[in-house]
Amino acid sequence: MGPLLKDQVCYALYSTSGEVTKAYGELLKHHQLTYPQFVVMMALWENDGASPTHLANAVGLSKATMSPILKKLESNGYLLRENVVGNDKSKSMVLTQKGREFAIEGENIAKLALCATGLSESEVKQLLTICNKIKTNL
Repeated sequence: MGPLLKDQVCYALYSTSGEVTKAYGELLKHHQLTYPQFVVMMALWENDGASPTHLANAVGLSKATMSPILKKLESNGYLLRENVVGNDKSKSMVLTQKGREFAIEGENIAKLALCATGLSESEVKQLLTICNKIKTNL
């Protein structure tokens, strides 16, 4: 007999991530956003004007995965792709007015998703610390 799922950290993280993503999906569907698109929006709120490569690194996605996400965010009016002055090959992702205004709603969505977990503030801090430790060690 192999390892039991219930005893595996990897499975606990994987299955929990799926549930959190579903919870966000319900909150985001009204805005025609997926969870990965919302993650990119959070990165842009922190660094408006970032390059696609910088955003991909910030959120842990490949550039190939990032490209359709950015195209969808642009077609939905959340961002614009602008040429970098002095470098026609480089683009920067710049939030539109709609993208900047959505930050307020995004904050509410994140709070609602967090409340749905039932975690206390101290549990959230512990969880973030543990997750960051795992990422650092791997």
